[in-house]
Amino acid sequence: MAETHNPPVFSPKTLYQSSVLAIANKFLRLRKYLPDLPNDVLFDVYYQLYKEKRLCLLGCDFNNLEIFSKMLTVTSRRVHLLQSFQSLIDHKIRVEEELSMSYTVCYLHVSENPAADEKLINLGLRIGGFFSDGGWYAKSEQVLLACKQLCLANNSTPQNWCRTLECCRKLLHVQAAYCEFLQAAKTHQLAIELIERLKEAGYNDYNYAAIYTEFSILFYMKSEYDEAYRWSIEALEELKPGLSARVTVDVLRQAAKSCVLKREFQRAGLLIRQAVYLAKEVFGIDHPVYSNVLIDYGFYWLNFDNIINSVNLYRDALAIRTEIFGKMNLHVALAHEDLAYALYVFEYRSGEFPEASVHIEKAIDIMLNLLHGDHLLLASAKRINALILEEIALDNTSSPLSKQNLLFKAECLHLSALQSAKEAFGERNVQTAKHYGNLGRVYQSMRKCKEAEAMHLKAIRIKEELLGPDDHEVGLSIGHLASLYNYHMNRYKDAEKLYYRSIEISLKLFGKSYSGLEYDYHGLLNVYTKLNEYPKVLKYATILNNWKMLRDKHLESEEPTIDPKRRPQPIKEIIETFFSM
Repeated sequence: MAETHNPPVFSPKTLYQSSVLAIANKFLRLRKYLPDLPNDVLFDVYYQLYKEKRLCLLGCDFNNLEIFSKMLTVTSRRVHLLQSFQSLIDHKIRVEEELSMSYTVCYLHVSENPAADEKLINLGLRIGGFFSDGGWYAKSEQVLLACKQLCLANNSTPQNWCRTLECCRKLLHVQAAYCEFLQAAKTHQLAIELIERLKEAGYNDYNYAAIYTEFSILFYMKSEYDEAYRWSIEALEELKPGLSARVTVDVLRQAAKSCVLKREFQRAGLLIRQAVYLAKEVFGIDHPVYSNVLIDYGFYWLNFDNIINSVNLYRDALAIRTEIFGKMNLHVALAHEDLAYALYVFEYRSGEFPEASVHIEKAIDIMLNLLHGDHLLLASAKRINALILEEIALDNTSSPLSKQNLLFKAECLHLSALQSAKEAFGERNVQTAKHYGNLGRVYQSMRKCKEAEAMHLKAIRIKEELLGPDDHEVGLSIGHLASLYNYHMNRYKDAEKLYYRSIEISLKLFGKSYSGLEYDYHGLLNVYTKLNEYPKVLKYATILNNWKMLRDKHLESEEPTIDPKRRPQPIKEIIETFFSM
């Protein structure tokens, strides 16, 4: 019997779609009449130009501050606006520079008319926020700084203070994300003063959840985790059902990250899952907000010792960002970096890093195009590249010359990252300590044992001082020092004590199936073999076998990361549950 084929189904264009297409086809002739169209209709005309790749015409009109301000009002099409805007930048149409310059000129020539000032302030908040969403942080900061000056010039009532505080909130987000910490400190101080002024005046019509979250993000970026945690808790206490979904999602995901750093995984899991389901329901799975939440959900699983879940979430987030922003955008670079690190951890046991290497190289290539050479974000990516290069160097297939070259390159990258961290944060900082620890590992691989020991001891001292003696970061550094004593310095008794302490920390924080225990157990097996303490060799061989069974069972029992049928809970229930934990 002959196969039957159904004829293809063609969906005819609606009358509206045909009208938009007709206007786009006669764009030059009809251009002067377009400002009379409703903003959402005008948006569709410009989006049609984008789809037809008529980017010169699109860029010419988007350079116009008045026209672009209309596009910003069509909030339901934000993803399409980000896509078309990034496309213009990719084609060397520097629309973000033109708009930021135009706004600055308007600010410099502003009249004494309060109504005109208010209109320009609101426009600055919208443009600055849009640039921030797109990862164009330098131009966002330029616009928001001008907007802040306008706010301060019109800052006589509580309502004005709220508007100025909102400008500070957006500006602080940009400065923290872009590692402009000196400027961020000034913005933070101004925000604190405005909050105190509002509270002293008894003004209760402003919710502080969003600004407290930005405080938390700032301290998180500076690796000041106690302050980051404190402000995230303050933000949660301010979270109310009537707040926008965007604010609610951002509060939840930042608080979840703060809880992860405090190793409060049950609390973190509650918050980040709520953020995932809320973002999915409100914004959809192709939106930047959803990709942001997936990044933080990946961070949760990475720290909760399920690397494959982390890798998969980072992949999904990268795919969303690439679909929106293409290949040359800072958000895309940061997603490549996050995925590269998760893959580095995932591929660590194999000693081969094909995927991790590809993604970190892409991240660095993008950042080199977008950032100055000593930017802190670039230093972070180079640190991950150095970790990967070091492990590749230790692979058995590397020739002696190739190994030394790779280790030297890794050392240079770690030294550069350490210098950047010390300049940004000072000596007494967790990031600085991590860089000391990374250098210690490189020096161990280079057989520079005294230098390696000095670096590990510095890392341990700083981490203990800042995080306490039982923190996971302390345990990692102790384990690295134990490895140095064990495998390269023949200090087996010293190594034994350190392994015991590292194991104690891991068991306390993560339980008996934690992946990192494998390295400590193998280390103790080597220690007791070298010391000819065979009963202990048998003991830890048994412990290692039990660990392997527990680990397999742990991985088999994992729940799906995202339940397709699950919906967000009422925010009041989430907050009550959180504070009852």
